[in-house]
Amino acid sequence: MSFIYRFLFPANTSGKAVSLFLLALRILFGGLFLYHGLQKWSNFSDLSAAFPDPLGVGSQLSLILAIFGEVICSFAFLGGILFRLAVIPMIVTMSVAFFIVHGNDPFAVKELAFIYLIVFVLMFLMGPGSYSVDRLIARIFGGDRKR
Repeated sequence: MSFIYRFLFPANTSGKAVSLFLLALRILFGGLFLYHGLQKWSNFSDLSAAFPDPLGVGSQLSLILAIFGEVICSFAFLGGILFRLAVIPMIVTMSVAFFIVHGNDPFAVKELAFIYLIVFVLMFLMGPGSYSVDRLIARIFGGDRKR
C-alpha cells in the first residue's frame, strides 16, 4: 500500500526516478532528432539548393545550421554534455520550423516541430538529470559529492 501511496503522491521529485526519466527522454528525443539531421546530412547536395531560407542567409547555410542543430547538438543532448548550451540551437531550429517555415501551414503539418520544441524547452528547464556528463563534471570539479 505504501508503494501505491508513494507512486500517486511522490514527495521527492528530484530523485533517481526523475533522472532516469530525463535520461529516457534524452535518448528518445535525441535519437529521433539525430535521425532527422542525419537524413538531411546524407541528402545535403539534393537539399542545399531547395532548402527553406527563413533567415535570409542562403539555402545552403540554412541547411548547415539545421544539420548542426540536429546532429552535433543531438549528440551533446544524448550524452548530457554542455546540455543547456546544446539545447539552445535545437530550440531555435524548432522555433524557426514551427513559427516561420511552417507558420502558415495547418497544425497537422507543423505538429512534429511543435512537439520537439515543447520537449526541448522543458528539457532546457529541467536539465540533463544525474545520468549525464555534465553531472559527472559537476561532481569532479564542483566538489558536489552528495548526489
